[in-house]
Amino acid sequence: MEHAEGQQQHPVGLYFKIWILLFVLSTFSYLVDYLDFQGYLRWTLIIIFMLLKAGFIVAIFMHMMWERMALICAILLPPLALGVLISLMAIEGDTTFLIRSIVFG
Repeated sequence: MEHAEGQQQHPVGLYFKIWILLFVLSTFSYLVDYLDFQGYLRWTLIIIFMLLKAGFIVAIFMHMMWERMALICAILLPPLALGVLISLMAIEGDTTFLIRSIVFG
């Protein structure tokens, strides 16, 4: 079977290694609930494991690791910018809530 110019075959072993890594990260994610972590630690661990799994899926299974930098930036920078803006709005909302609770008691 011939491939188009510039197209390369990726080793199957890499996919198996990432699949096993995703399985391990999912196990850790379930252990967070099983070990009954509470509060910010629980949510921080869940989000970290979720972002790691999503990153591996996008990088390896969606072949982003082998794309040009312009395409990577075009796909990854807008969600990153939205995440920064959402974080800033959350901080501003907490500040507004604090000020209103102080003023209106």
